[in-house]
Amino acid sequence: MTTPSIAVIGAGNMGSSLIGGLVNNGHPSSKIWASDTSTEKLSQLQQRFQIQTTTDNIQAIQNTNIVVFAIKPQLFANVAIELKNIVQSRKPLVLSIAAGIRESSIQQWLGGHIAIVRAMPNTPALINCGAAALFANTYVNDDQRSAAESILRTVGVVVWLPDERLIDTVTALSGSGPAYFFLMMEALQQAAEHLGLPHETARLLTLQTALGAARMAIESGKPLDELRHHVTSPGGTTEKALSVLEENNIRLIFQHALQAAKHRSEELAELMDKK
Repeated sequence: MTTPSIAVIGAGNMGSSLIGGLVNNGHPSSKIWASDTSTEKLSQLQQRFQIQTTTDNIQAIQNTNIVVFAIKPQLFANVAIELKNIVQSRKPLVLSIAAGIRESSIQQWLGGHIAIVRAMPNTPALINCGAAALFANTYVNDDQRSAAESILRTVGVVVWLPDERLIDTVTALSGSGPAYFFLMMEALQQAAEHLGLPHETARLLTLQTALGAARMAIESGKPLDELRHHVTSPGGTTEKALSVLEENNIRLIFQHALQAAKHRSEELAELMDKK
């Protein structure tokens, strides 16, 4: 698929970040449409990226190869049904970043036999540092698969899933994951303040330590346990701190947390299926 025309339905944070990523990576503005009920959001996008904008979803997708659904899950059914006829006529690739909306539901609302890729991105995509997992149905060809990956790669890293059910696990890990790290950073900062560090000093050291650890893990390519052992001297301060975390079952806590998030993701998907 050579330089596809792309329509983004929904000009919220994630839709806007994808548009920005596409333009910043050289995708022609003239081949990007954005549709939204908010004329203010559309005006801002048009001024910033010189893309095509409209409040009419049908107009947005009538000449496009790829339709990105970047709308709230509760709006998905109505919007998809509205676009059913034109989607059936054009047979574009449908890329959904709506949480909890299964491929089977999208397929039903759009009339069937449509190439669909589900994506589970996360909020760091807003600063081009996201992590997204993708699942393609059997109607997606190689060119469409490559196009979907290219779109999400403009705002972060991309992995493919062999089974749609794994999206619930991804939701629990990387979808909800930024909040886990925010909580850990918050707890570390508060502990440091309790031990006497000024607020801003504790905050800066906490954030830079988190950033440095993540960059070391990414750039070294080494297993996480090897990196941990490398900074843990026998009988030293790090070993003492880690022993407290292990004694308090930090691994089990995270296991239970991810299981709870995964279960909730499954529940929400089932609720959406019934609508």
